[in-house]
Amino acid sequence: MDEGHGAGSERDRRHDRRHVYIGGRWVESASARVVEVYDSVTEEVMGCAPEGHPTDVDHAVEAARAAFDEWAATPVGERAALMAKAADGLAARADELTTLITRETGMPVEGCRVVQVGGAVHFVRVAAEVAVDFAYEERIKHSLVVREPVGVVGAIAPWNFPLNQMVKKVAYAMAAGCTVVAKPSEVAPLDAYVLTEVLDEIGLPPGVFNLVPGIGPTVGQAMSAHPDVDMVSLTGSTASGTKVMQSAATTIKRVGLELGGKSANILLDDLSDDAFRDAVSQGVQRAFMNGGQICAALTRMLVPQSRLDLAEEVLSAVVGDMRVGDPFDPATVVGPLASAAHRDRVVGMIRAGLEDGAALLVGGPDRPEGVDRGYYVRPTVFTRVDNSMRIAQEEIFGPVLCLIPYRDDADAVRIANDSQYGLSGGVWSADVARAELVARRIRTGAVYVNGAATNVYAPFGGYKRSGIGREYGRFGFEEYLQIKSLHLPS
Repeated sequence: MDEGHGAGSERDRRHDRRHVYIGGRWVESASARVVEVYDSVTEEVMGCAPEGHPTDVDHAVEAARAAFDEWAATPVGERAALMAKAADGLAARADELTTLITRETGMPVEGCRVVQVGGAVHFVRVAAEVAVDFAYEERIKHSLVVREPVGVVGAIAPWNFPLNQMVKKVAYAMAAGCTVVAKPSEVAPLDAYVLTEVLDEIGLPPGVFNLVPGIGPTVGQAMSAHPDVDMVSLTGSTASGTKVMQSAATTIKRVGLELGGKSANILLDDLSDDAFRDAVSQGVQRAFMNGGQICAALTRMLVPQSRLDLAEEVLSAVVGDMRVGDPFDPATVVGPLASAAHRDRVVGMIRAGLEDGAALLVGGPDRPEGVDRGYYVRPTVFTRVDNSMRIAQEEIFGPVLCLIPYRDDADAVRIANDSQYGLSGGVWSADVARAELVARRIRTGAVYVNGAATNVYAPFGGYKRSGIGREYGRFGFEEYLQIKSLHLPS
């Protein structure tokens, strides 16, 4: 249901969405107001979505509650089969979704195709697989412990990985037997309409999935506080997570939060010069993926004091040569950020680094050369950073890397843990066993040793202010289940 888009190429297509999806039908929002969505490349309006209203949330929750009992009783194999159909439907629209999300977020198109869209399709397939393989019952002496769907789930997704993060919630919740009310970010809501069209076409019972776009203080708050929402799952900033917890506390509901990070990447002193150079280069990729708009970005690079000059040399070359520009150009490494407000915030943090006395190695607050429109920020590296500086303590969420020297392993671990966050981290060493020992001392939910890949069957989530709960695999699946003990005669 695409309303009022103009002619032209997919890159120029306008997406005006003015409806919400409730109870298996597209209906008018209770709010006549819309939020305009801007193309990150052109800075022009590329569409709109409803501003949303608490009445929309009420109707969506009512539909989800009405559908819950029957959906929860649906055999898990049937639920999983529908998730597999949803994955096929998303895959069939991969080109459309890739273009749309590249425009919404600014992520270079090939990375967007693989990570944003391909990752989302894979998450839906994994949710179906986990649901079928999961052990829903276990016997403990004379008791039978059973796991049941938690109920109606409010799913709130961010703008940086809008589809990817939404399906991690929606697919797992629905596969577990929950019904869902979904709220995409108002910055990047348009891909959620494609997801909704796919779910509408596969034959989900009405009310199992509902879409209510809108702004956080209106729709997000109403969803979090709603007495008939049993769980709310948010991926977003720590500030947003705090507000969701406060709203949810009034009705004592389960809360899942995947929030911010300021992750440290420790390069140990036993690396050869060549291995060290490679680790620095790969560390840049881990920091600047999606323009640094990623919660798990490794944005603090910790290097031995004796290797600081070499790290600066490699970073100057690698970051200095990064192609910044049109994300639809295959040569582009760093595209624009997702919005004008976010660009301005990132530039403000770069200026804060300069004011606090950090040494600017590459980049800076000025607009990148060669681009006259789009929400661009120059890839920036600060060196000789003190971990107490704002740029080392606050999540910047842009292409900004802090290079921090350390004395020994204990000092590196101290610096890594000197953070309000605890989402991710990295350790590089010539000795994997030594790297593992250091990784065990880092208080984060995940640590990548020698550039290892993410495992979507292993849990992902944070310590400290990086969140509550876990996503991925059976650990993420369990978030959407309640535990009941049936005490039976022995």
